[in-house]
Amino acid sequence: MTYKKKILKNGLRIITVPIKDNPAVTMLVMVEAGSKYESKKIGGVSHFLEHMCFKGTEKRPKAIDISRELDSIGSQYNAFTAQEFTGYYAKSDPKHLNTILDVISDMYLNPIFDKNEIEKEKGVIIEEINMYEDMPQQDVQEVFMKLLYGDQPAGWGIAGTKESVKALTQEDFKDYRNKHYVSGATSVIVAGKFDEESIFEAIEKKFNGIHEGEKHSKTKVLESQEKPAIVIKNKKTDQTHIVIGTRTFDTFNNFNWVLKVIGVILGGGMSSRLFQKLRDEMGVGYYVSAGNDTYTDHGCFQVSAGIDSSRIVETTKVILNEFIKLKNEDISEEELKKAKDYIIGNMFLSLETSDSLAEFYGYQEILKKNIQTPQEMADKVSMVTSKDIKEVANMIFQDKNLNMAILGNFEKTKEFEDIFHI
Repeated sequence: MTYKKKILKNGLRIITVPIKDNPAVTMLVMVEAGSKYESKKIGGVSHFLEHMCFKGTEKRPKAIDISRELDSIGSQYNAFTAQEFTGYYAKSDPKHLNTILDVISDMYLNPIFDKNEIEKEKGVIIEEINMYEDMPQQDVQEVFMKLLYGDQPAGWGIAGTKESVKALTQEDFKDYRNKHYVSGATSVIVAGKFDEESIFEAIEKKFNGIHEGEKHSKTKVLESQEKPAIVIKNKKTDQTHIVIGTRTFDTFNNFNWVLKVIGVILGGGMSSRLFQKLRDEMGVGYYVSAGNDTYTDHGCFQVSAGIDSSRIVETTKVILNEFIKLKNEDISEEELKKAKDYIIGNMFLSLETSDSLAEFYGYQEILKKNIQTPQEMADKVSMVTSKDIKEVANMIFQDKNLNMAILGNFEKTKEFEDIFHI
């Protein structure tokens, strides 16, 4: 799977991933702007701005002008905001590539931020916040991140608060966009079936007017923890949702390949240790997963599950015991091979579509400025040893790194504190 990368004089990065027999093409624009680039006063502006880019441009003044044009060619389109980036994309039949390039570039470069639309969209954003609060699997993740990082951008919700959203003004959007939506922080990725000879010129032409100002930096994450930490969000639910995790490494650290394998051993697939233990043997819950999340200046490994509320303490002990096993016991060659094959197989299966390919290359470029092909990643995973797993497990699974977020009908952390150690 080959790709090409070109950096224009203004700093704009273009990445092409041609797949000649793919029935579709995806145009994705990503920018180094997310919730970590915000202050508390403008909390949620990154996500809100993403919404506003769909609400009208100079060429397409109304939201319906954008949606009707993309719908009329059968395009799939959307956007997403994270802590460190925002992305806008459209996917279509290859014959409509010029159309989706024109629309996405127009949305990215020329949003008008109409005051009336801003006021109306505030209600939409607030209902989106309400929706996520009604989704305990999502809500407990925010509780967990706040526990780890507290009152700094990494610990704030990406959508902001209802209060901060209500207070945002047209000037806030313009000022934020001027500071962060600049050429040197922007990557344009096209993946799928397209004319390789003309695509670079077409993209360069469409993004000719992109702002070339200086990129403003984000707030560096500060980490501080000396003992296990537990937080409860009391909420009446039919089951209790938990996240148990530890602090790990930033996205540039080579230990992350080991953590990928550890995540699969614990919670990847129906044959993983925790799935077998919690669901098949104990029958205490329906979902359980494990994995490592990385950012440019921090990371965290977590196990999440929805559990029978009467068996939370018992379940917590079981999860912690699996951490201890990884520290003290060697992984068999059979289990190690299965975990590696699971990672590599799922990675290649996940890259069957043009949009998944665009995101695969775009995420790497926007966060690392360095791209690895799927095969290069597979080779890294293949190199992980049983010794590596034990070494990294002993580094991260320590009392001083342990954190637990609980969302359910509990009031006090005392009964958990007594058993929350390894």
